[in-house]
Amino acid sequence: MITRLECFLDWWISGIPQDKKKDAVKKVIAAMTVGKDVSMLFTDVVNCMQTENLELKKLVYLYLINYAKSHPDLAILAVNTFVKDSQDPNPLIRALAVRTMGCIRVDKITEYLCDPLQRCLKDDDPYVRKTAAVCVAKLYDINAELVEDRGFLEALKDMISDSNPMVVANAVAALAEIQEGSSKTIFEITNHTLFKLLAALNECTEWGQVFILDALSKYKAKDVRDAENIVERITPRLQHANCAVVLSAVKVILLQMELITSTDVVRNLCKKMAPPLVTLLSAESEIQYVALRNINLIVQRRPNILAHEIKVFFCKYNDPIYVKMEKLEIMIKLASDRNIDQVLLEFKEYATEVDVDFVRKAVRAIGRCAIKLDRAAERCINVLLDLIKIKVNYVVQEAIVVIKDIFRRYPNMYESIIATLCENLDTLDEPEAKASMIWIIGEYAERIDNADELLESFLETFPEEPAQVQLQLLTAAVKLFLKKPTEGPQQMIQVVLNNATQETDNPDLRDRAYVYWRLLSTDPEAAKDVVLAEKPTISDDSNNLDPSLLDDLLANIATLASVYHKRPDAFVSRARAVATREEDDEYAEGQDSGAGNSSAPVPDMATPSAVVPPTSAAAAVEATSVPAPVPDLLGDLMGFESALVPVGSATAAASSDPPLPILLPATTGQGLQISGQLTRREGKIYYNLKFENHTQTPLDKFMIQFNKNTFGLAAGGPLQVPLIQPSGSASTLLPMVLFQNVSEGPPNSVLQVAVKNSQQPVWYFSDKIPLQTLFVEDGRMERGTFLETWKSLPDSHEVAKDLPNAVITNVDATLEKLATTNLFYIARRVLKDTNQEVLYLSGKVPPSIAFLVELTCKVGYPSVKCAVKTPTPEMAPLFFEAIESLLK
Repeated sequence: MITRLECFLDWWISGIPQDKKKDAVKKVIAAMTVGKDVSMLFTDVVNCMQTENLELKKLVYLYLINYAKSHPDLAILAVNTFVKDSQDPNPLIRALAVRTMGCIRVDKITEYLCDPLQRCLKDDDPYVRKTAAVCVAKLYDINAELVEDRGFLEALKDMISDSNPMVVANAVAALAEIQEGSSKTIFEITNHTLFKLLAALNECTEWGQVFILDALSKYKAKDVRDAENIVERITPRLQHANCAVVLSAVKVILLQMELITSTDVVRNLCKKMAPPLVTLLSAESEIQYVALRNINLIVQRRPNILAHEIKVFFCKYNDPIYVKMEKLEIMIKLASDRNIDQVLLEFKEYATEVDVDFVRKAVRAIGRCAIKLDRAAERCINVLLDLIKIKVNYVVQEAIVVIKDIFRRYPNMYESIIATLCENLDTLDEPEAKASMIWIIGEYAERIDNADELLESFLETFPEEPAQVQLQLLTAAVKLFLKKPTEGPQQMIQVVLNNATQETDNPDLRDRAYVYWRLLSTDPEAAKDVVLAEKPTISDDSNNLDPSLLDDLLANIATLASVYHKRPDAFVSRARAVATREEDDEYAEGQDSGAGNSSAPVPDMATPSAVVPPTSAAAAVEATSVPAPVPDLLGDLMGFESALVPVGSATAAASSDPPLPILLPATTGQGLQISGQLTRREGKIYYNLKFENHTQTPLDKFMIQFNKNTFGLAAGGPLQVPLIQPSGSASTLLPMVLFQNVSEGPPNSVLQVAVKNSQQPVWYFSDKIPLQTLFVEDGRMERGTFLETWKSLPDSHEVAKDLPNAVITNVDATLEKLATTNLFYIARRVLKDTNQEVLYLSGKVPPSIAFLVELTCKVGYPSVKCAVKTPTPEMAPLFFEAIESLLK
């Protein structure tokens, strides 16, 4: 293919017409698009830049953007043409030239971009000006100092007063992007710029309006009049056809309503926002879901906006399950004494559908409405009793769970239904339902004549029950004994205490049993005060967000944050967090107090996994010499509650190891470069990290935190990195533990990391979890076991894929290499008709998930066919990724 293209290029360089040149370049671009390397044609393609044909020029520019980084010296050849095109009479060519120069991102070309960009920012044509505005943001990302020195930021601010609304919108978008990556105040809306933005809003395209509305959402009105004026100008955007414009307008109005004190104005605004939000629910399912996630936030702050529109959230039979679940949540939030009857009719209808998860959610919604609305509690109870009578197993069990919560919310009010609940004891097989029923029996033991017999039925399977049921059964038995201290309960409590203290490995159960035993044996009255104490009234806040989080999410309506219900820094791994003045002050106070260098809090003794036992005597010594903790400076960086672990000294990585992949380049980390890779050593997982200081100041007090991930990888012990002098480096091995911060959703190999030191802001970067580091040492199977396991797994659990980058040149050497990663050889055979080798291997990953591998290959030839059979087929892509990397 490349040889033919070279012939084409030699042909038209000597004078072939423009259409032939265009065809040749199209073939080059086509080859480039499918992944073929056509960089050797760089010089020839660049020679085609000087043409009047706009289509050919666009193709050449596209080629340049792709290959300029790999040929920066040759890219200089195109500079003169770029400069010339930036002064072309055709505004499309001028804009194309400056846009392409901004996309090339080569330092040598950046110097030549400034003069053309300066001219284009003041060009007569608005299309050129709006293109140049975006180019300033790209240039700032490459060289921020150059942009500031050449006055481009001031030019962008001046463009907010431009006569063309699209130029204004692009200038706002560029300034907002620059502000996100800068710790300084770059873009601040004043009274003058506010007027200009509001004036441009009506004439912009839809995406221009989104940019301007997002900027206005960050403006804090000076007084009530200012806020009302902004809202009045924004309100017409609610009628826009683009849902992004509507949601952005709602965001601005909600934020400004915080300052408006007039109840009439607020009521009118709520009425105006309701119809456009309802209209969004008539779109396709994906847009409905996004709208519902945003509405969920809005009704938590302003439920009266949609208080009269609850019917639009009733589920349709053909709604996808994710839409139904969101509608259910919003209906619970909008439920009131006025509409509870129709809401309960809907929930009762949903509880008879075929989708089990949706049915459970509907039954639980009835209970949440009962807890939320005092006057409607009895009606909710009656609906739940009607559902129990239909005798559907999972409906009955879910109803018992929610009735337990209703009993806690309204003690001594609805106990008459206990007899009905006790009739369904035989149908209980889920831990939560069992635990709820046991709680009810123990709580109302004095009113249930045969309470001891009912608990006896559960005691028969006490050792096999889950911890949740065992704990509840222990407490219920103690309650029964305290309320009915007769011979039967006395024998029962003795049996339960013996089982809980002598025949269990659960420390929570054992410790609670010992506490009860000591209380009952020393002071029964004190035991009554403890066990039978009055319980606090519960409320339904399970799905209500923390007020500070809700404020942040409302400020991010119409973005991914409002869909995920997480702050942006919880999932945007490459966002650059800016250290605030308050954080710096807090850090200084921590130093002055002499609290030490570690920020790891004291482990929570109620959480067994928080305590990591040292693996050797040296580790034990190191564990005892951990410095005193200081306040958590980073806080909940990435949306989870695990402790922030300071990096520290460990056994350094061996100098003979291959270079570690760079995770945070020095150019991104303001001189701090971090390299690292997960590794497995002696059956344990470590994060091999190297910190390099390319700054002019020493760096110390490093801290690290890991986001939730598929395998729950988290720091497993205290480490300390010594102070790193300029041009110095330090290497560490950070021990890791599994299943501490497990994320939901499909499995993936992404590991998001946050690192901070005392001199710099928080840096975020992403790494990949090589699955082979999780392969455990006991994954070897006997041939018979392998065959039985393969047959026992259904065919649907077998996934096959071609690995084009894998090659096996020597079978024995490959098997030895795989064995070192705990992927064990079982058997092999040869396919005589194709002369292919078939290898069978076994392995295991935590928590004890076995996987069986079949590799089909032709020795010495690339591409290996891999089949994986495992109880968790959704993990197959990760196995393929790991095996392909091992066979490269």
